[in-house]
Amino acid sequence: MSFRSGFISIIGRPNAGKSTLLNALIGEKLAIVTHKPQTTRTRIHGVLEVHAKKKEKGSAGHPAAQIVFVDTPGVHKPTTQLDKRMMQEVHDALESRDVVLFIVDVTHRLHADAYPAKGKMAASQAEDEFALQLVKQLDCPVFLVLNKIDAVDKAGLLPLIAHWSAKHAFAEVIPISAKKKDGLETLVEKIVSRLQEGQRYFPRGQFTDQPERFFVAEIIREKILMLTGEEVPYATAVVVERFEEADPKARKPVTRIAAAIFCERAGQKAILIGRAGAMLKQIGTAARKEMESLLGTVVFLELFVKVQEDWRSSPGFIEELDWRKQLEEIAERQKED
Repeated sequence: MSFRSGFISIIGRPNAGKSTLLNALIGEKLAIVTHKPQTTRTRIHGVLEVHAKKKEKGSAGHPAAQIVFVDTPGVHKPTTQLDKRMMQEVHDALESRDVVLFIVDVTHRLHADAYPAKGKMAASQAEDEFALQLVKQLDCPVFLVLNKIDAVDKAGLLPLIAHWSAKHAFAEVIPISAKKKDGLETLVEKIVSRLQEGQRYFPRGQFTDQPERFFVAEIIREKILMLTGEEVPYATAVVVERFEEADPKARKPVTRIAAAIFCERAGQKAILIGRAGAMLKQIGTAARKEMESLLGTVVFLELFVKVQEDWRSSPGFIEELDWRKQLEEIAERQKED
C-alpha cells in the first residue's frame, strides 16, 4: 500500500476540546489547555506518523501515513483586532487542508429550532450558526467529531447526531473523548482513508514546527490563565525578549530566558505583579518548572510586566506577536551580526 499524507484542520467553537484532541493525538503537549475559552490564539501544527495496518477480518487496514494536524483558535465573531487575527488564523488553516474536523462539545445544551432561543441559549445558537457557515463553504470532507462523550449517556448522543446531521452533510460522524483518548484510533483510520498518496511534509520524528521560543511564551501565558481571573488573562500577551540556549558541554547547562508580559492597564499590571511581587513569582516558578522539563536544562527565567494600552486593538502590536515574524527578525539580526 502506498504512503499517504495530508493536512487536517481542527475547527470548532471555543472550549470544544480542539487543543486537548491535538495533544492526545500527538502524545505531546503542543497546545496549552485551560478551562477558559479562547486559550489558543494561533495555528499549531502537530505531526502524527501512522504505521501501516494489515487488512484483517473486520478491518479494512490502511497504508502508512503522515498526518499534519492544524489546531486553530475557537471560531467566534471578532470584536477586537486580536479577535480578527485569531479568525484569520482559522481561515488560513482552512485554505490548505485535505480534511476538516468540526469539533462539537456534547455537553452543550441543544437549542430547539421550534422555540425562540433567549439569553445564553440565543448566543449559543448564533455561535453555532456562525461556525457552521465556515463548514458549509468548504469543498473537502468534513468530519463531525462529537467530543467529551465521557460526560454524557450514550442515549444522549442520538439526538445530538440527528441535530447536527440535519445541519450539514458530514462525511463522517465520530464520537470521541479526547480527554480519555476514546475513539481516537477510529478517527485516525477514517482520516487516513480520505488522504491521497503523498510524501512526508516533515522529517520522521519531528512532531511540530513550533520553535522552543513559542512553547516558552505559551507556558508563561498558560500560567497566567490558570492563576489570574476576570479580564486579566485575555488582556495579556507574552513576548520572549531573550532566549540564550544552554551550552551542551557545560557541567550544568543553563537556558537563560527573559520575557515580557504585556497588559492593557495599570490595574492589570498590579494584579500580575501581586503584593510584594507574589503573583509574578508564582507565575514564574510554575512556568520555570515546566520549561525545565521541556528543555531538559536548568532555566533562569526573568519576567517583566509592561503596560501597552489597548494592545488588542493595535494591528501593529498584534503583528509583532506573531512568532513567525519574530523568527524572521531574529534571522535578519543574525545576518547583520
